[in-house]
Amino acid sequence: MRLRVNRFDRGSKAAPLWLHAAVALAAVSALLVVAAGCGGGEEASGAAGGEKKVSLVAYSTPREAYEEIIPAFRETADGSGVEFEQSYASSGEQSRAVEAGLDADVVAFSLAPDVARLVDAGLVAEDWDKDEHDGMVTDSVVVFVVREGNPENIQTWDDLLREGVEVITPNPFTSGGAKWNIMAAYGAQLEQGKSEEEAIEYLRELFIEHVPVQDKSARESLQTFAAGKGDVLLAYENEAIFAQQQGQPLEYVVPGETILIENPVAVVSSSSDKQAAQAFIDYLRTPEAQRVFGEKGYRPVVEDVFAEFDYPEPDGLFPIDDVGGWDEVNTRFFDREESIFADIENELGVPTDG
Repeated sequence: MRLRVNRFDRGSKAAPLWLHAAVALAAVSALLVVAAGCGGGEEASGAAGGEKKVSLVAYSTPREAYEEIIPAFRETADGSGVEFEQSYASSGEQSRAVEAGLDADVVAFSLAPDVARLVDAGLVAEDWDKDEHDGMVTDSVVVFVVREGNPENIQTWDDLLREGVEVITPNPFTSGGAKWNIMAAYGAQLEQGKSEEEAIEYLRELFIEHVPVQDKSARESLQTFAAGKGDVLLAYENEAIFAQQQGQPLEYVVPGETILIENPVAVVSSSSDKQAAQAFIDYLRTPEAQRVFGEKGYRPVVEDVFAEFDYPEPDGLFPIDDVGGWDEVNTRFFDREESIFADIENELGVPTDG
């Protein structure tokens, strides 16, 4: 497997980003479903009589990218006549919904374990990540989103622990983005030479003393921050860039130590049209689709397209494997009953049952 971190050696830039009023509802029974029909933007409850249908179940943040990519795919030979249903919510919530029976042909989540849950359930093939992109469709990094002008001068992870600083981040038991944020904070401490015990204590102090609210998804946390709550938001780089593009008075800082976020996509084994579903995934890796992702603030996984964009390379950029890999991380940090974060959330009185 290639070391995908090495792709981030091109230039540097920082910017701010934003939000959109497109959030999914919390419960499976209330999940938002949008049909991308011939015009690509109509809302409906299902396919409008097309011969083929692809149901895309995705995490909350890439909705704007998919709403541009799907109509473009439908203009291709493989996408002609394919109707789409789209559902967006927090990554963990979506994964559990598909496991529980939510109709899906393609799943696009914020982290690999949410696909692994469906592999274990027999709903996604075991070799879903054995392609040249390791099953991924986009990358990002964890950044600090701050108010315009960065009034608190937030530059480092230590700055988040300053007295009076409020940090917004989602609940890790519902949001994949929250898990990335937490492991970025933890790994950053290790990158700075701290011990594992010191890194865990950092997380405990951060959440108990500085995180006033934990929303269900990354997009909801972005909305909370944009509404005026908090001094800094832990977020995907792409969310910050989107906010900037929407004219929000926000900026972002890429810390010197942060984690490489990798976002997976896979075909669901029970899909009624696996050929159309796979064709859509193949299209997501084309230069045309990857440029859309790049324009929305995601780091393309296709090397030639990535080279067209100017992204910063933090000196301390590290992959999830450097902090144990997802199997170990999910057990040690995010088991709902006995884990580092179950203990922290129990102390805070925050639910861990999703």
